[in-house]
Amino acid sequence: MTVMEPFGARLRRAMDERGPLCVGIDPHASLLAEWGLNDDVAGLERFSRTVVEAMADRVAVLKPQSAFFERFGSRGVAVLETSVQEARAAGALVVMDAKRGDIGSTMAAYAESFLHKDAALFSDALTVSPYLGYGSLKPAVDLARESGAGLFVLALTSNPEGGEVQHAVRGDGRSVGATMLAHLAAENAGEEPLGSFGAVVGATLGDLSSYDLGINGPLLAPGIGAQGATPADLPGVFGAALRNVVPNVSRGVLRHGPDVAALRTAADRFAAEIRTAVTAS
Repeated sequence: MTVMEPFGARLRRAMDERGPLCVGIDPHASLLAEWGLNDDVAGLERFSRTVVEAMADRVAVLKPQSAFFERFGSRGVAVLETSVQEARAAGALVVMDAKRGDIGSTMAAYAESFLHKDAALFSDALTVSPYLGYGSLKPAVDLARESGAGLFVLALTSNPEGGEVQHAVRGDGRSVGATMLAHLAAENAGEEPLGSFGAVVGATLGDLSSYDLGINGPLLAPGIGAQGATPADLPGVFGAALRNVVPNVSRGVLRHGPDVAALRTAADRFAAEIRTAVTAS
């Protein structure tokens, strides 16, 4: 059996060759309307195909938001399957933004849906929620290792509500978010050139110097564009971990559709601003 190269190694190469930008595929109803598309499966398919056509041969990562496909039922999931497969065939890595989290056999089933090498929705990585305890993610961690895939674990998220859980302090004096980062550092110990188990850390959070972001894994950074963060903010937020940051932009790029050239121009602009921020730090 051919074993796929680990996600961390594939991601490091993609970031070095294409730059670290991650573009979301978020076909929510308001964006479909802005594009002049109906809020139906045909509109969903046109939107997704256009984003893949515009982005998959130039950005390191595409991140479809599963919920916006699932709301159309089985036909929407079929569009998602096609989008994932076409994006990967064109050279982009796909991070499935599904934020799954459960225990035991249920967590294993979620993992098999997105991380088993023969699954129709097989993705290079999956976002997961650890808030049933980090150990509940073990089925996903194990299958990701076996498949050469990765995980992005919610650690310090960009939504304001996240702080009530993630900044809560445990009995040992360490916050919940810091505990998740420590677990990920342990997963990635000794991996080169980059571990496969990343954290979701919001680009909107300001100075995070009190947290150890050096997990030897990627840091998926939502919040750039519509949520208010800019590429210039990245060095101040991520400090020494900046080289491992995967900045995510969704609406900031997608609002320029449906014109493929305009989408590419917007993505190129963000990529250039990110490159400037990274190299200047």
